[in-house]
Amino acid sequence: MVYLAFAIVYIVWGSTYFFIQKALAGFPPFILGAFRFLIAGGILISWCTVRGEEVFNKKNMKHAAIGGILMLGLGNGIVIWVEQFIPSGLVAIMVASAAIWFVILDKPKWKENFKSQSTLAGLIIGFIGVILLFGEQMIHSFNTDQSTKQIIGMCLLVVGPIAWAGGSLYAKYKTDPDSSVTVNTAWQMIAAGVVFIPGSVFSAEYKTFQWSQVSLDAWLSITYLIIFGSIAAFSAYVWLLKVRPATQVSTYAYVNPVVAILLSLGFTNEKITFIQIIGLFVILGSVLLINLVKYKNSAKVILEKDELLVQEV
Repeated sequence: MVYLAFAIVYIVWGSTYFFIQKALAGFPPFILGAFRFLIAGGILISWCTVRGEEVFNKKNMKHAAIGGILMLGLGNGIVIWVEQFIPSGLVAIMVASAAIWFVILDKPKWKENFKSQSTLAGLIIGFIGVILLFGEQMIHSFNTDQSTKQIIGMCLLVVGPIAWAGGSLYAKYKTDPDSSVTVNTAWQMIAAGVVFIPGSVFSAEYKTFQWSQVSLDAWLSITYLIIFGSIAAFSAYVWLLKVRPATQVSTYAYVNPVVAILLSLGFTNEKITFIQIIGLFVILGSVLLINLVKYKNSAKVILEKDELLVQEV
């Protein structure tokens, strides 16, 4: 189940960069966020109600709402907004910094994380790999004149990963371990969806937006984001935070850009360069480094069990 959850988070979330940009061709950013998360959260909460799970627990709802607002409302909301005028490659680099913020903000694990040389090396090397992957796009964007919105977007992209990492850790440590992951995930998405509504009102998106003018391509993209990006991948992510160390879960931030690049190669006219190929291998190597301690501990446990078995025989 852990491997399956990681695969969903790695692959599906990596594809959301591509589908967010396609959905933005038909939906304004705040309406997109509100519609996506309210529908996804509504589906999940309905499913939990049908199954007879405890849906209305004030304490769990409060913690889920705070985590959801930080992760989806602020962290993901910034990504949606800035992708209107900042290249997705540059967005991916900034978002990848979340993996580093997981280590910095995870106070209960400071001793363990900062003591592990392989974890720290993996985080640094992974970030270098993301820069190699999108370095050419980054240089091009810095060599062109930046609008006011682009400058604001760059500043927000510093805040977004911090909010995402902080919200993830809050959800990990504050959520009742015996509570339903599905129910918590639903309330996180509903809270985030509600937060998007004031942004839509203040930016007057409803004045120009017409549901009838949304293209089929945009509808298919937002459907994918609701079913796979939110219900499947975000649920898997919340569950992984519950059962695995945050530093291991944070490796999604390095793998997602790799998936985004591969999708661009398959569905657009983009071509991969030699530097990007190096970046891909560097990122994969960093993920192995971050998980090296886990691999060593697993091998140690297996060895100890084998020794005990031999002694018994």
